[in-house]
Amino acid sequence: MSSALPQAEPTRPQAADRRWIGLAFIALAQLMTALDATIVSIALPWAQRALGASDAERQWVITAYTLAFGGLLLLGGRIADTIGRRRAFLIGLGGFALASVIGGSAQSFIVLLAARAAQGAFAALLAPTALSLLAVTFTQPRERARAFAVYGAIAGSGAALGLLLGGALTEYVDWRWCLYVNVPIALVAAIGGRRVLGGGNGGHGQRFDLPGVVLATGGLVALVYACTEAVSGGWGSGTVIGLLAVSGALLIGFVMREARAATPLLPLSIVLDRNRGGAYLAAAFAIAGMFGAFLFLTYYLQVVLRYSPFQAGLAFLPLTLASQVGSWGIASVLMPRIPARAIMAPGALVAATGMFILTQIQVNSGYLTLVLPAEVLLGVGIACVMAPAFNIGTLGVDPRQAGVAAATVNAATQIGASLGTALLNTIAASATALYLSGLRPSPAVISQALVHGYSTATGWAAAILVLGAALIALLINAGRPAAAHTA
Repeated sequence: MSSALPQAEPTRPQAADRRWIGLAFIALAQLMTALDATIVSIALPWAQRALGASDAERQWVITAYTLAFGGLLLLGGRIADTIGRRRAFLIGLGGFALASVIGGSAQSFIVLLAARAAQGAFAALLAPTALSLLAVTFTQPRERARAFAVYGAIAGSGAALGLLLGGALTEYVDWRWCLYVNVPIALVAAIGGRRVLGGGNGGHGQRFDLPGVVLATGGLVALVYACTEAVSGGWGSGTVIGLLAVSGALLIGFVMREARAATPLLPLSIVLDRNRGGAYLAAAFAIAGMFGAFLFLTYYLQVVLRYSPFQAGLAFLPLTLASQVGSWGIASVLMPRIPARAIMAPGALVAATGMFILTQIQVNSGYLTLVLPAEVLLGVGIACVMAPAFNIGTLGVDPRQAGVAAATVNAATQIGASLGTALLNTIAASATALYLSGLRPSPAVISQALVHGYSTATGWAAAILVLGAALIALLINAGRPAAAHTA
C-alpha cells in the first residue's frame, strides 16, 4: 500500500537555497504592507497641516487604506489563484510602489486619500499572494515552521516597526517619506522575487464569481467602515447600526451564494474546517487585542508622558524584539514538535497577562517598570499565536485555492484590527467621560481621566485574548505537524 503513495523527491541544495532567498523577498513585501498600517499614523498631524485637512477628515488617511485592504482581500486572493502567484506578486508590488509615490508627492488631501486607497487595493492583492507563495513553497514540517515563524514575526511586529520608522522619518526627515520609503522596499522585493520565486506567471484560469465578489467586498467594506465610524459616533449611532445591518445582509447573502456557486470566490470548505476556522478566529482575536495596545500606548506615551514621535516609536522597539524571540525562539522550534494549540493557547494567555499589566498604568507610571514588561509579554504571546495561525490557516488546502485561503487569514486579521480598535476605543472614551462627569476639568484631571479610560479598555483587551485562548483550545485539534505529514 505504501508503494502506491507518491514519494517526495529530495530537495536539491540549490533549489532549497532559492526557496529561502525567495522567503526573504516575500518577507520584504509583507513587511511593507504591515508597516503601512501604522507608519502614516504618527505623520498625520504634519500631513494634515501641509494639505489643509480638517480634524474630521484626517482619519480618512488611515480609513482609506484599511477599507480598501480589508474589503478587497478575498478578491485579491482569487486573482492570485487565477493569474498566477508570481505575476500577482509583481503587479501588487508595482502598484503599491506607484501609489506610494503619488501619495508622497500629493499636493491636495483628495490625492493623498486616493493614493492611500490604491495602496490598500494593491496590498489586498499582495498580502494573500505572499502568504500563498509560502504555503505552496514550504511543505516539510520543520521548514514550514521556520518560514511561517518569519511571516508571523513580521505580521506581529510590522505595526510596531511602522510606528518607530514613522516617528523617525517624520521627526528627522519629512512626513512624505513615510510613503516614499515603500519604493526601495518594493523595488528590491520585485527584482529578487522575479528571479527566484516559483508560482509561475500562469494561473488556473478559474472564472470569477462576480456576484460573490460584489457581496463579499461590499460586506467587508461595510463592516470595516462601521468599525471606523464607531470610533467617532459610537456603536449606537444610526450610521453604525445601518452599516452593520448592511454588512450582515451582504455577508449572509455571500455565504448563501458560495454554497451553490460552481466556482465560488471562497469555497466554504476552507472556512468550515475546524482547524482552519479556529486559526482564523485566533488571528482575529489576537490582532484585536494587540491593536488595542498600539492605540492606547501610542496616546499614553505621547499625550500623557509627553514623548516625541520618535521617542514613542522607539518605546515600541522591545515589543518588536520580543515578537522576533517569540517567533524564532519559541514558535519555530515548537511547531514541528507539538500540536498547534499547545503553542497558541498559552501564547494568547501570555499576551493577556501583558495586557492585564497595562491595566495598572497611572499618570506617573514608569516605562521600565510597567510598560516594558507588558510589551515583552505581548510580543512573545502574539507571535506564538500568529505564526501557527498562518500555518494552520493555509494547511491542507488545494494549491489552486491557496490564494483565497491566505486571503481569508489576512481578512481575519483586518477585521480583528478594525473591530478591536473601534470597540476598545469606544470603551476607553466612555470610561474617560464617566470619570470626568461631575469634576472640574484641569490638565491633571484630564490626564487622570485619559489613563483611567486606557486602563479600563486594556482590561477588556485582556478578556478578548483570554476568549481567543479558549476558542483555540476548543476548535483547533490538529496533531503534531510532522506526524500529520508522515501520515
